[in-house]
Formats: sequence, C-alpha cells, structure tokens
Amino acid sequence: MVALWMVGLEDRPERCAEICVTEMFGNAIVPGKSTAVGMGLHPFRDPAVKENFKAVRLPIDITDFHLYGVEWSAERADFFVDGHLIRSCPQPPAYPLQLMVAAFDFPDGSIGEPPTPEFVIDYIRGYR
Repeated sequence: MVALWMVGLEDRPERCAEICVTEMFGNAIVPGKSTAVGMGLHPFRDPAVKENFKAVRLPIDITDFHLYGVEWSAERADFFVDGHLIRSCPQPPAYPLQLMVAAFDFPDGSIGEPPTPEFVIDYIRGYR
C-alpha cells in the first residue's frame, strides 16, 4: 500500500483527524487498466469531523505518474486526480496538519516472493 495523507499534530487530543489525499493497495490494481484510489476524511478522536472515506475505482495505470491533490478549506476538502474533481467532503479538520508519505509492506498477502515496496514521487507541492 502507498499513501499520502495529512494528520493533526495532536497538540490537543481531539486535533488528530486525517485528510487522506491518496491511498492505494496492491490488491486493488487491475494492471494497466484501473486501480481503486482511496481518499477522504478519518476523524479518529475529533468529534467535529465525520468519517467520509471512499476508494473510487479510476481508469489509471499507477505505474505512470499522476497528480493527486486536495483543495482544503475550513468548509470542505475537494479531492483531485490528474486535475479532475473526484469527490468532496464537508467539515474537514480546521487546524494545522502535518504531511505524511509512506509505502507499507504486507508480506503475508503476497504471492511468491514479495518485492520491496516502492513509492516513486516526482514532486510534492503545497500552497496557501
């Protein structure tokens, strides 16, 4: 699984919600044709944020570079892939978040010898 997300700093216990920009599991890929791209909100312990996460099947080959993005305001988070609006979520967290990027390995779910996880990123851009 590869993921790019922003999560609260937990400077107060309730400031811990997450905006998941993208999350993709290897078992959700149809090679060369499509993949399920997860995006949305996870409240964790923040009562002001509602769970609003979905994996949307998109006709993309994730071995190619793509642009995954979120336009985030206090009112909503709009999620984009390659410049196309895929979904919107109301009531995202309204406090500072830190950016996280990771590749996860699930060797028990692999067939044969699992490859070393790799998440190649061309660039990350943030702006106000």
